Amino acid sequence: MRLDKFIADNSDYSRAQVKRLMHKELVSVNGEVVKDPGFKVTEQDQVLLDGEPMRSLGSRYLMLHKPKGYVCSTDDPEHASVLLLLDDRERFGLHMAGRLDLDTTGLVLLTDDGQWSHRVTSPKHQCQKRYRVWLDEPLVADAEARFLEGVQLRGERHLTKPAQLERISDTEVLLTISEGKYHQVKRMFAALDNKVVDLHREAVGALELDPDLAEGEYRPLTPEEVASLV
Repeated sequence: MRLDKFIADNSDYSRAQVKRLMHKELVSVNGEVVKDPGFKVTEQDQVLLDGEPMRSLGSRYLMLHKPKGYVCSTDDPEHASVLLLLDDRERFGLHMAGRLDLDTTGLVLLTDDGQWSHRVTSPKHQCQKRYRVWLDEPLVADAEARFLEGVQLRGERHLTKPAQLERISDTEVLLTISEGKYHQVKRMFAALDNKVVDLHREAVGALELDPDLAEGEYRPLTPEEVASLV
């Protein structure tokens, strides 16, 4: 990849601004000042911008513990995006691999790898998501069987795919689903004449939210974690 493009893609500088920085000898590759915008860099190269290392080439994969009050979007005029929870230099080029509602907490995956995020979110791949759900009313006795058979959501032509429900108490459950319709968890319990009062995503596929991450914190995924969702 061209050096000027690499820096522009991973910073808030334009290509023209990067060229001016290079002219001022503020860019180095592997310890050598580089002034040629077309200089080619690879995954093995260390790029410094004004003495600060930039991330290496290659895809990025992060897990974030989403708090309430943030949206998994970049174009909501009323609410802050989860991307604002990331360091300035981390957020460029990333997108959410699956979304959570404004008032839902828990595991959000972020990446710049479109193929990987497609595998995570595509209904064809049926990647399971596990939620901890707190309800307004005691759960009906046959909820497990009804979710396993599929329920009819308002405005939908087809039943939901089979879902696994584990009862923790009459008003707290674990729900595992393999699809991601709009407000699906809330609508599923609404179909049982109940209301979700709190919702937290604990896991996507085999990947569980790191218990050491406080709300608003994030960390890179390990190669093993990335591979677990392929």
